[in-house]
Parts: sequence; structure tokens; C-alpha cells
Amino acid sequence: MGKMEEESRKIRRRANIQNAVLAAVGIAGILAFIMIAPNIFQALPRIMGKKRYKLAFQARTAASRLAIKGHVRFIERDGRKYIEITDAGRHALAFEQEKAGLAAMKGKNWDKRYRLVMFDIPEKYKTTRDKVRRLLNECGFLRLQDSVWIFPYDCEELITLIKSDMRLGRNLLYAVVDSIENDKWIKRHFGLR
Repeated sequence: MGKMEEESRKIRRRANIQNAVLAAVGIAGILAFIMIAPNIFQALPRIMGKKRYKLAFQARTAASRLAIKGHVRFIERDGRKYIEITDAGRHALAFEQEKAGLAAMKGKNWDKRYRLVMFDIPEKYKTTRDKVRRLLNECGFLRLQDSVWIFPYDCEELITLIKSDMRLGRNLLYAVVDSIENDKWIKRHFGLR
């Protein structure tokens, strides 16, 4: 395996562990930090092929990274350390769940409508514009033009999350369209009939 593939695999694994920690904290609300690895991740060592102590270390590291991102915070009560999810963490968790929901929609019955996402973000906010493009690409949208993307299934909640997270307001528009000329290549891309 090449260096790039190995690095990419490490990044994906790290993100998966962080998402698991965030989801566990999000479901429980507050978790005892000391208890996080033994209770929440009991099944993961068998699934991931990791030893328990290594997974506990990875969970603690992931929790620390999430704290740096502002998704969780550490609190101390009665001499014990706890992890608590923040509003930013809830928002990130909702975004991940929406992405997973969109991926699950592929292959479902299509309502013969396209969802267009269009944005006009000024050049001085180039990093935000690039982030929007990357997110839409990760979620499975098809690029029609640089700032026009299409998806065949309902994704309004995801777009609302993106708009509120990046504070885009009127710079990002969502439209439901009944037809697009010469759409055979779009249908073929999404596997639609």
C-alpha cells in the first residue's frame, strides 16, 4: 500500500472513531470520561481488530480532538471527569446523520424531481466556497457547474444545516426542479430510471 493510501486510511479511521465518540456522547448526554472506552466501545475491538487498550487510547485521543474542535467539553463533578456534548457537537452530529441519511437514500424510489443547490459566495470567502463544494461532493451531489449542484432526493435539512453552520443565508439557494433538459447523463450518474 502506498504512502497516500496509508495516510488516507489513517485519517478515515481517526474520523470514524471521533464520530463514534461524538455519537456516544450525543446519545448519553454526559459520559464518564474514565468509563468511555470500556462501556461504549466494547464491541469495537472485535469489529476493528484492535486490542482493548489501544482502542481506549484512541477513544481518549478522539475525545481530546473533539474538545479542541469545540464539539465536546470536559467537566469535573464529584472528583470524576465527564464529557459533555456542546451545541457545536450536536450540530456536527446532526450533519453526519444527514449525510448518512442521504447515502441510504440511493436506490430508493425517486419522485422524478431534482434538487438544485446554487451558491454565489464572494471571492474573499474562497475557503468557505471550497468547503461548500467539498461537502456537497462528499454527500454525493453531482456538479453541473462550479456553483450549481444537483441531487435527486430530498436534502433540504442538510442544506439548512450547511446554511446555518456556515452562515450563508441568501448566498446559498435550494430549488426543487421537475425537469432538466438532456438529463439522461444525470439519471445514469445516479442510477435512476
